[in-house]
Amino acid sequence: MVSDVLVPMDGSEMSEYALEYAIDAFPNAEITVLHVVGEPSPMWGRATGLALADDIEEAAREHAETVFERAREIVADADDDVVLRTEIEFGHPVRAIVGCADDYETVVIGSHGGTVADRIFVGNVAEKVFRRSPVPVVVVR
Repeated sequence: MVSDVLVPMDGSEMSEYALEYAIDAFPNAEITVLHVVGEPSPMWGRATGLALADDIEEAAREHAETVFERAREIVADADDDVVLRTEIEFGHPVRAIVGCADDYETVVIGSHGGTVADRIFVGNVAEKVFRRSPVPVVVVR
């Protein structure tokens, strides 16, 4: 019986499906939603904007709160007994997710993000997490 599940969420529809799957598949588990704030680069539009903020950590928390609020809505719609925790990590998504994975029994991740760029680059995140994770990974599509 799995009791601790990590669900990385980036705000995409696929990451929401991953959370819904985790709730259904592991009804007695504590679920932690992880939002990774990427390193600024031309490929990470929002992260570049965060880098220009006066207080990067506060801007990241505000951005992550949107994702966490949606996660809370999904949990509330599914079952009031779900224990939901939230975490923010900074850096490269694959490294951050794999680095956190050791603290959980399984990772449930969406197969790709929402935009075309996400499908090319972030879909690659799911694949790399699957290959590098020290714990089992469920990829939801």
